Amino acid sequence: MMRTNLAPNSRFRIDRRDKCYPLRLTDLCDPPQHLYIDGDRDLLKMPMVAVVGSRNASPEGLGNARYFAQALSHAGLLVISGLARGIDGAAHHATLSLGPNHCTMAVCGTGVDVIYPREHLRLARTIAKQGLLLSELPPGTPPRAFHFPKRNRIIAALSLGVIVIEAAERSGSLITARLAAELGREVFAVPGSIWGPHSVGCNLLIQQGAKLIKTPKDVLEELIF
Repeated sequence: MMRTNLAPNSRFRIDRRDKCYPLRLTDLCDPPQHLYIDGDRDLLKMPMVAVVGSRNASPEGLGNARYFAQALSHAGLLVISGLARGIDGAAHHATLSLGPNHCTMAVCGTGVDVIYPREHLRLARTIAKQGLLLSELPPGTPPRAFHFPKRNRIIAALSLGVIVIEAAERSGSLITARLAAELGREVFAVPGSIWGPHSVGCNLLIQQGAKLIKTPKDVLEELIF
């Protein structure tokens, strides 16, 4: 965890009654009453797709995260994730690397001024300048285990669809996927070896009805935006 001074002029608190409050969050049974953001709030108007997965991702999984994130950003979608290690970080980095016209959003399980994990401090600073940090937690809130499932529900609600790149059998990414399905969002999963621990969660999602995807085109043909 690291407390950091991000650009104060870009910080806002958005209340549920505000015009810029994302309507998709009202599909939740417990929509946040307040959102705290750091960055470009106009990005909340964009169609979003989530790219999530394992914190302990394989090199192949990290490559897949970069591949899907960049292609979907080129297609006009805002790539969102949870600022975690592994797949999340790869998706954020890959999108930002395309240049200033490509933005990403990180939904935090902390206050937007408390960066976790600490190795993503530079990444978070870049997202605040070339994208958006968002949290329902007030500034100064440290990471707690129960914050992250709550963060996942926001990712699921904001997204047109959720792409799971890699996931273990007990993974927070599966929580995000389950919530997305309950909200009527599209759920996509990249398949893997039946013997691979990184593939267990994705293969399970496919068994349960998630769309098996091999290319970004498989995602785009399912989304309307």
